[in-house]
Amino acid sequence: MSLFDILFLSVALAMDCFTVSIVSGVITRRALWRGVLRMSVLFGLFQAVMPLFGWLGMIFFRDYIEPFDHWIAFILLAFIGGNMIKEAFGPEEEHNFRPERLRTQLMLAVATSIDALAVGISFVCTGYGSLSELLFPLTVIGVVSFCFGIVGNFLGISFGRVIARKIKPELIGGIILILIGVKVLLEHLLG
Repeated sequence: MSLFDILFLSVALAMDCFTVSIVSGVITRRALWRGVLRMSVLFGLFQAVMPLFGWLGMIFFRDYIEPFDHWIAFILLAFIGGNMIKEAFGPEEEHNFRPERLRTQLMLAVATSIDALAVGISFVCTGYGSLSELLFPLTVIGVVSFCFGIVGNFLGISFGRVIARKIKPELIGGIILILIGVKVLLEHLLG
């Protein structure tokens, strides 16, 4: 993957964090620095670690899946992207949680990073064979998610629900994931 692909993938993965951060900002309605920073750090950490777990799980099966790995990457990214697009047009739910609590933040960090686990599986399919090769993409994913967490919180605090309705972050993230999946598939089939 090129730097451009890694940045787009990072932005796509960070969209769930961004959305949850906006909602958190809407709910708290004030800048609680400790809570905002802790939530953003947890988002960045889990978004970076989950692909590592997916990659580690799949690295042992590489020889068995190499002949059709490009299809696996495409299907995973298209599935995740499709679900994100579906969520963008689904009913808006009221969140009844306290985003400043550590327990809530941990649950949100895990929930928003499940997609990243599947992306880690796709890393094996796109040729990442060593941990040193994976370090840069994981760092970028973590930093982007951290930044989106902070920005989302403050957008939520400042502009409230209007932002979440107009931007549709899940839609943008879903489209990006699908496009990356198509690119991986086309590169392998045409290259």
